[in-house]
Amino acid sequence: MAAKRLFGNLGSDPAQPPDKRMRARPTFASVIGEVLMVNSLQHLCKALEPMLRRVVSEEVERGLTRRCTRSFTRVPSLRIQALEPSTLYLKFSQKLNLPIFTGSKIVDADGSPLQIHIVEGDHSLPMPVPGPIKVEIVVLDGDFPPGDRTNWTPEEFDACIQKQRSGKRPLLAGDINITLRDALATVGDIELTDNSSWIRSRKFRLGARVVTGSYQGARIREAISEAFVVKDHRGELYKKHFPPRLDDDVWRLMKIGKDGAFHKKLASNGIKTVQEFLKMSVIDTPSLRAILGPGMSEKIWEATIKHAKTCEMGNKHYVYTEGNYTIIMNPICQVERAVINGTTYTTRELGSSSINKNCIKRLVRQAHLNWSTLHVIEAQVNDIALLTQGGEVEEQYPGVVSNEVPADRMLQFHHGGYQSDRALFEVGYLPLPSNNNHVSDLETNDWQMAFVATPMEHIITYSMAGE
Repeated sequence: MAAKRLFGNLGSDPAQPPDKRMRARPTFASVIGEVLMVNSLQHLCKALEPMLRRVVSEEVERGLTRRCTRSFTRVPSLRIQALEPSTLYLKFSQKLNLPIFTGSKIVDADGSPLQIHIVEGDHSLPMPVPGPIKVEIVVLDGDFPPGDRTNWTPEEFDACIQKQRSGKRPLLAGDINITLRDALATVGDIELTDNSSWIRSRKFRLGARVVTGSYQGARIREAISEAFVVKDHRGELYKKHFPPRLDDDVWRLMKIGKDGAFHKKLASNGIKTVQEFLKMSVIDTPSLRAILGPGMSEKIWEATIKHAKTCEMGNKHYVYTEGNYTIIMNPICQVERAVINGTTYTTRELGSSSINKNCIKRLVRQAHLNWSTLHVIEAQVNDIALLTQGGEVEEQYPGVVSNEVPADRMLQFHHGGYQSDRALFEVGYLPLPSNNNHVSDLETNDWQMAFVATPMEHIITYSMAGE
């Protein structure tokens, strides 16, 4: 009977009134379970809330982006303008003065401060833009831009900017921020503090970019210089000069290293400057070669003497007088003119006449030995100069006889505070003093002199070896 009642309760009609059905009382365990479930759902919601917010935000942003893209695509003119490269760009006015050493001021090829200007397209003239623009000077990798490209994006430019090595000073020091007005700006004193040997390309470039926010117009492309090597400052102390100067140390010449074997040999024989080296090469080349020794091969000698001969002679002329002979030389003992018994001879005439050449050689040797006592004439040259390459005198001045000098080819000189441009002969006139004293004893008003530009091949040189 109990089983029948239980079966009847399980199969009772749901439409039966509630008061006629048996109510199931909740147990304590079920109540506790429901409470725990509600608490877990609350914690779950709190954990999911940030993630749901992020997902919703991303979806909204993606939807807005797609909408803006569709709107942009509908306007072809805007799309073309965005893809077209800018026609305005910064440019360094000149190339850099190389080589560059750490700690040395960076200047252009003329030795002037760097200048940057804005140009448009293929035009090289500055293009004025409204308002001042701030520009920053940076250091770039020497390999930028890849493939010798002429255009790049701002992101590509920024990615190649070089910073200092760890523990080092800023790579570029000085006035790296400048203001560009009227399309032109002058860079102040800037210098590199580190060499370029630590990057893969071994070279740097200078770059210039517009500072973000200082200009609101169309993009102005960045400027880049040529690639260059930066050497440590100590290397500058040993660099050669091109061209060398007469008063340079002799080790400034090619193939002669400072404190090297050649330098020590020359110094021990009193040859310490480029001028002394050149004078010795004119007076006695074999003796100079003997001083340098067999270590200086013919090839090395040719490189050294070729570099030395590029030296600028300046405007000084040296006069040596002995008896009735007077010779006029350039700073390296090359004879330019001679006055013998009152007659003036040019270098061409000295080479072709029957004049006693051994006597001239002896005079040159004596002048070299008494160099510090020679009378010096400083001529102001308007049409350079005594050591330029050229043809015969007749070829330079057709129709001019040896004793006639075109007025525009004369050289002026100063002596005793007085200036003269008068000439008695092609090469001047030096009346010998009656007492045969040194020419420096002459009064200023007793003589005049004018010179004509003389090609190097017409300057007499003498080798005194074996005399």
